[in-house]
Amino acid sequence: MPKMLYHGVDIIEVARIRHAVERWGTRFLRRVFTPGELADCGLVVHAPRFESLAARWAAKEAAAKALGCGLSGLAAGTGEWLHFHELEVVRGPVGRPELRLHGEAAAVAVALGLTQLALSLSHTHEHAIASVIGMRV
Repeated sequence: MPKMLYHGVDIIEVARIRHAVERWGTRFLRRVFTPGELADCGLVVHAPRFESLAARWAAKEAAAKALGCGLSGLAAGTGEWLHFHELEVVRGPVGRPELRLHGEAAAVAVALGLTQLALSLSHTHEHAIASVIGMRV
């Protein structure tokens, strides 16, 4: 297989995540984010950091795009649907955000021959953006 880059990017308004949390509360949070992601975004100790939640939402969308699947209405290469918890943002050894893939998302990455995934997150008070680059060598 030739070397190839896979890329996905997503931007979201922080207010959309805030509104979803205010409307659906814990039900929304548990459906979309892993316990580790919720802890990283302040939900265990204090009020949620909506910018951080929005950045993680964007990361999940960007990762799904890089895998060629998407999260809304597109099936993964094996015909299965990706779920939010299969795309997890974790802190690496020096605090840099990294992607951890589970289940069908991990299977799609293996099928594509992806050996590396790079994640970049950024946000303001109004917007969050994420970029995911996958490398097949």
